[in-house]
Amino acid sequence: MTQHPKLLSPLQLRGHSLRNRIVFGAHTANMSKDGLPGAQFGAYMLERAQGGAAMIVAEPMPVHRTGVLTRGNFRHASDAIIPHFRAITEPVRDAGAVILQQLYHIGAHGDSDLSFAPHWSPSGHPSYHDSDGSHAVTEAEIEELIAAHIAAARRCREAGFQGVEVWAAYHSLLDQFWTPWSNTRTDQWGGSLENRTRLSRRIIEGIRKTCGEDFIIGLAVSTSDSYDVMLSTESLCEIVALHDASGDVDYVTCGHGGYLDFERLMPTFLFPEKLTAPVTEHLKAAVTHAKITSEAHIRTPENAENVIASGQADLVSIVRGQIADPHLARKTAEGRAEDVRGCISCNQMCWGRRSRDYWISCLINPSAGREWEWGSEPFAKAESPKDILIIGAGPAGLEAARVAAERGHRVHIHEASAQIGGQFRLAGMQPRRAQILDLMDWYERQFTKLGVTLHLNSYVEAEDLPAADHTIIATGSLPDESGRQRWNPAPTTLPGVENGHVYAPEQVMRREAKLGDTVVVYDEGGNWRGVGTSWHLAEQGKRVIHVTPDAFVGKEIARTSADMPARQRLAKAGARLITEHCIIRWHGNGITLRSFLTGEEETIAASALVMATTNQAFDPFPETLPGHSLHRIGDCTAPRTAPYAFHDGRKLGLML
Repeated sequence: MTQHPKLLSPLQLRGHSLRNRIVFGAHTANMSKDGLPGAQFGAYMLERAQGGAAMIVAEPMPVHRTGVLTRGNFRHASDAIIPHFRAITEPVRDAGAVILQQLYHIGAHGDSDLSFAPHWSPSGHPSYHDSDGSHAVTEAEIEELIAAHIAAARRCREAGFQGVEVWAAYHSLLDQFWTPWSNTRTDQWGGSLENRTRLSRRIIEGIRKTCGEDFIIGLAVSTSDSYDVMLSTESLCEIVALHDASGDVDYVTCGHGGYLDFERLMPTFLFPEKLTAPVTEHLKAAVTHAKITSEAHIRTPENAENVIASGQADLVSIVRGQIADPHLARKTAEGRAEDVRGCISCNQMCWGRRSRDYWISCLINPSAGREWEWGSEPFAKAESPKDILIIGAGPAGLEAARVAAERGHRVHIHEASAQIGGQFRLAGMQPRRAQILDLMDWYERQFTKLGVTLHLNSYVEAEDLPAADHTIIATGSLPDESGRQRWNPAPTTLPGVENGHVYAPEQVMRREAKLGDTVVVYDEGGNWRGVGTSWHLAEQGKRVIHVTPDAFVGKEIARTSADMPARQRLAKAGARLITEHCIIRWHGNGITLRSFLTGEEETIAASALVMATTNQAFDPFPETLPGHSLHRIGDCTAPRTAPYAFHDGRKLGLML
């Protein structure tokens, strides 16, 4: 008996059979080449189909020149995309998944740098993407937008997609028309509910007539309670019910957040899980034909089963969870949910890379976006199994060990401490980051299944290295005890570091630091190493003074949309936030800071100083060792954030 009977039950949708209730929902992978999908995007989609997803909704397609938002978007209004997409849709369908494409227009929130066009919107309101205004569309332009959506759907059908998802979520164009705050028109496109929904209903009606009765049409909506001006749950249900009445909408998928509360759109670990389930339960009661999909922070098979079994939705969209483990659905169907590599809700390499206009990947699954080069999991067996010795069980060593063992090598891993994970485990001890500790448990389970021999409390000297075909040095990095600052570069050490009570975040999280009541955290990274440590201390009741040379706290995590929620939590915990300052001197019982803006200095009493500055590589082994084929990976080559350690480990594991 499966532990996930509702999640794994089949479903019929417009005559198409879904093998389970798991959707790999639409998101921007940013993998196009000259606006065309290619091998990279195709392999990315196919891996999730082979992994058991029932329905895949491919990356949003802009329908019109005024809606282009991303450098990696596919070409709008061009039949040239059809054969390229057909090369992708056919293998996905052969793998047993139903595949659709999302159609989008961002409305007022466009990107002039990409579109070089006015942002078209209902009423000419400002953009929340940048500082631009927008153009209030004429009735002729509205007809152009309707035709553009229908033409895009026609291209999708010719490209082998089995349906489309019409995007009206996150305060996009259609949502802007629906919402009275952003639609102040007085013509047939504004005012009453009938008028405000006319555009979306015309689009859906036109797609149905053009693409036929066997073509799936989905509708993407979202919920937000951050601002009173956004649609309430009752209003959203009324709008969805009106669209459902036509019988043309086959499913409605509900996300969370939007352009006014972007941090909720792809919620990090700072937010609760199953965010939209309460709203999709209301939507489910409001429809008679359409199926309801719940999305937003449904990470695990357990989450998903609960949502379906409780009647809160008919389907679940698990996006980041299937980026982290493309075979989530297959493993669950095989009764191996414990083998699913759980998303840690960090957003660092999915949204974090997309926000910088790169193609997306994953911190804990560096194969994401590289499937076309690295192949699928489980990885192919090595031609000749070898003895692999790994020194260090941080992220790089863990992943190298796992991949090498999966490929059939005999792996021994030595770790100097009593637990695996290194500094990454310490990160998992920060507030709300226990998903990292779950990942450490996952590695231990995989090691048991794969036969990896783990030696804990095992500090190995160069002369003690056992014989092996390959020896991997993954010893990580150590804090810089000099207190050197990047943005006060002249002093080679922190003035006053000899006065003591100066610690690294690692010492704080290992409970080795004697801090007293008032702690200054100097944060040069702008990431969770500093921010999370301050939050941890503030929750312990310490008076925290968080100092950064950056213009705002959490600069590095801004790309993950977590910076504002992090600052809110620091502020609510009583932390004082000081930006654009460096340290002039530590006095042992206080600190002197200097403003980059005015040059003024301020001395603040404090009992301890925590320096979240750049670490130094730790590699105690000679460059070469007779009889050993040495490889170095992770922070021991150069201190970086966790994604690059996992990347190094997997890449080397595949090469051995």
